[in-house]
Amino acid sequence: MTVADDLIRPFQIESAGIRGRLVRLGPAVHGILTRHDYPAVVGGMLGQALALSSVLAGALKFDGVFTLQTKGDGPVPLLVADFRSPGHLRGYAQFDAAALEDLAGQADLSAASVPRLLGAGYIAFTVDQGGDMDRYQGIVALEGATLADCAHNYFRESEQIDSAIRLAAAPVTGPDGTIAWRAGALMLQRLPEGDPGMIARGAEPERDEVSEEDWHRAVVLLSSVRDEELLDPVLDPDQLLYRIYHEDGVRVFDPVALHDACPCSEKRAHDMLTCLPPAELIDLADDNRLIVTCEFCSEAYVFALEDFVPQA
Repeated sequence: MTVADDLIRPFQIESAGIRGRLVRLGPAVHGILTRHDYPAVVGGMLGQALALSSVLAGALKFDGVFTLQTKGDGPVPLLVADFRSPGHLRGYAQFDAAALEDLAGQADLSAASVPRLLGAGYIAFTVDQGGDMDRYQGIVALEGATLADCAHNYFRESEQIDSAIRLAAAPVTGPDGTIAWRAGALMLQRLPEGDPGMIARGAEPERDEVSEEDWHRAVVLLSSVRDEELLDPVLDPDQLLYRIYHEDGVRVFDPVALHDACPCSEKRAHDMLTCLPPAELIDLADDNRLIVTCEFCSEAYVFALEDFVPQA
C-alpha cells in the first residue's frame, strides 16, 4: 500500500538489517500550523517538532499519547507536539512577537537555531498509556543547533542508542501553484541487545548487531538527503527511500496514517468548568458567558454562566 502524504513509513535497509522510519506530513501539518498566526520561523520549528514526535512515536507499540515538549527562555518558550495512537496529531507553540522582532534585527531568522529561538531549557519526551500503566518521561537539556541535535543528545545521554535523524519543515509550492506547509523526518536507529529504552521500546531489529561500517554508510546516505526531497509533494515516499538506499536494498512495511485531530470536546470543556469555584467562574465570564478556547486547535466552546453558577 502506498500513501503519498501524512504517514509513517517503516523500512529496513536489507544489506545491513538497519530499521528506520520516514515521516511525510502534508495536509495534517498545514491544518495544525495555519490555525494560528505563527511567524514563519515559529511554524517551521513547530512543524519539525510534529515530524519528530511522529518519527519517534512510530517506534512504539502502544495505545496512548506520546508528547514532545520543549521549554526554554527564548522567544519561543514552549513547543508541544502530541501523537495519539493510532496516528492523531496536534501541536502548539507560544512565542513572544516583540522578542522575535528584536531577534530579526540581529540575524537572519530563516536559519534560526534552537539556541536563538528556544533558548536555554529542556526537551522532554513523555509516553502516557493511561489506566494503570506507568507514565514514562525522559528529559535532557536543549543542546544543539537543531531539534534533531537535541534528539540525538537525548538518545546518546539517556538511552545509549545510536540514532540519526533528518528533519525539515517549510511552506512549499505545489504542482497547482498553491503554497502549503509540509514537514518530513527520516530516522535510523541501531538498537542494542536487551531493552532498548523508552523511545525504541517494542521495536525489534532484524539482527542483533550492525557493523560500524554498515552503520556509518547508512548515516552518510541519510545525511545526503536534502530538505527539498523530504518536503517534495510530488516525490513518492517510497521513491525517496529507493533513491537513498537502492544500492543496499530497502524493504518497506505497512504505513501508519497520520491525521490532524485534537481530542478537545464540548464535554471536556464543560467538565473542566465544573471543577472551578463559582467566584472564579464569575471572574472569567464575559457578558454572562463562559468561553473555553482550545490552545491547540482554536475551537471555542461557549456556555451560559447560569449553567454553572445559580443566579440569585
